[in-house]
Amino acid sequence: MMYNKSIDRLLQIMNELRAQCPWDQKQTIATLRPLTIEETYELCDAIVKNDWDGLKEEIGDVLLHLVFYSKIAAEENKFNFGDVIEAVCNKLVYRHPHIYSNVKVENEQEVKENWEKLKQKEHKKSILSGVPEALPALVKAIRIQEKSKQVGFEWDTVQQVQAKVDEELQELQEAVEEGDQNHIEEEFGDVLFSLVNLARFLKVDPELALERTNRKFIDRFNKMENIAKDSGKSLLDMNLEEMDALWNKVKKGN
Repeated sequence: MMYNKSIDRLLQIMNELRAQCPWDQKQTIATLRPLTIEETYELCDAIVKNDWDGLKEEIGDVLLHLVFYSKIAAEENKFNFGDVIEAVCNKLVYRHPHIYSNVKVENEQEVKENWEKLKQKEHKKSILSGVPEALPALVKAIRIQEKSKQVGFEWDTVQQVQAKVDEELQELQEAVEEGDQNHIEEEFGDVLFSLVNLARFLKVDPELALERTNRKFIDRFNKMENIAKDSGKSLLDMNLEEMDALWNKVKKGN
């Protein structure tokens, strides 16, 4: 496959756009940032939908942004796209000594542990320093737990995790009874964090699981609206009991 030719074409187009297009000329790394976040979510959406055509398109959009950042960096005499590729290649080789050196590993867990040890040698201040501060809270919780696991800070069994969930739920209930809103929020966060932990032990991606539930709710709610409309009604005209009956009808039909 002619990857080099395609990459060279993309780099050339980027050069032309930066030189000739008024919009592209105005962009900075700061103005691109929110657009990159949007493109990343669109990529994630294609993954959730298992949409391979969409995935190809969204990978291209994200790649364009990476090339754009590199072009701006080159203009500032910081680095270029080739430097980016070379740096990640060097990092991958360095952090996979079981492939490119004589280190032996038995399983995936040992690979992850070696990865963290090598990162610490790269002068990382903390095991958790590699977790980006700007990550969405749910994703950040997953990464924090995965990182702390690499040094053995982890429950042994799923039963222990389930017990922790029950403990946090009880503490939330006590906070609700106290009526202290700050305490309620703190304990609710602890419940969510413990549920993320449980998800890991059950080999469930909590972000994906929640998104599937979101989509299922939207689908069922839309069907409720359609049933109500077909009967000449609106959900706004119904009470909770009537809507609950519609919900159960839709749920049974799925």
